[in-house]
Amino acid sequence: MKIARVSSEMRGETDRLLAGVADQLQAGGSALAGIVKELSHTSAYDNGCDMKVRVVPDGPVIQITQNLGAGSDACRLDPGAIATAVSTVESCSLDKADLFILNKFGPEEAAGRGFVSVIGKALELGIPVLVGVSMGGREAFDTFAGGLAETLPADPGTIHEWCLTAMSDGQDSESG
Repeated sequence: MKIARVSSEMRGETDRLLAGVADQLQAGGSALAGIVKELSHTSAYDNGCDMKVRVVPDGPVIQITQNLGAGSDACRLDPGAIATAVSTVESCSLDKADLFILNKFGPEEAAGRGFVSVIGKALELGIPVLVGVSMGGREAFDTFAGGLAETLPADPGTIHEWCLTAMSDGQDSESG
C-alpha cells in the first residue's frame, strides 16, 4: 500500500504542486484518476474560497463552492458539488489508473465522507494515492491513514519521483 501526503504552509501551493505533478505525469503517459484544482480559475473572493476542480484525466471541471454573498464567512464548500465530483471520479475506471490523486483531504473526508471510499478502493486495487492535506487537516488525515502515509516535502521534484517510484512498485508487484 502506497499513500503519501503533501502539505505546504504557503497558501495555494499544495494545489499548484499537485496540479503541476499531475500534468507532468499525464504528459509522460501515466494514467491518473482523481481531482486537482483548476488553476486557471480566478476566485471572486479575497480569501480564495471560490474553487473549481478538474477530474483527471479528461475533466469535467466542477465548481465545488457556492456563492454565499460577499459578507459571508461561512464555509462555501457545496456538499452537492462535492458529491458530484465524487460520483464522477467513482464512475471512472480506477482499475486502469497508475495513480490516484486528490487535491485536498478536507472536512468531508475528515468526517468519513467525500473521497474516503474512493481512496480506499484505490488502495485495495494497489493503486498509489497522493493527497494534498492542509496544515489544519493533518491530524484528521493521519488518523484516517493509520500512520501509513509518507509525508512528502512541498517540492515538485520529490513528489514526482515518489509518484514514479510508487507507480513502478505497483507495476512490479502486478507482473511478479
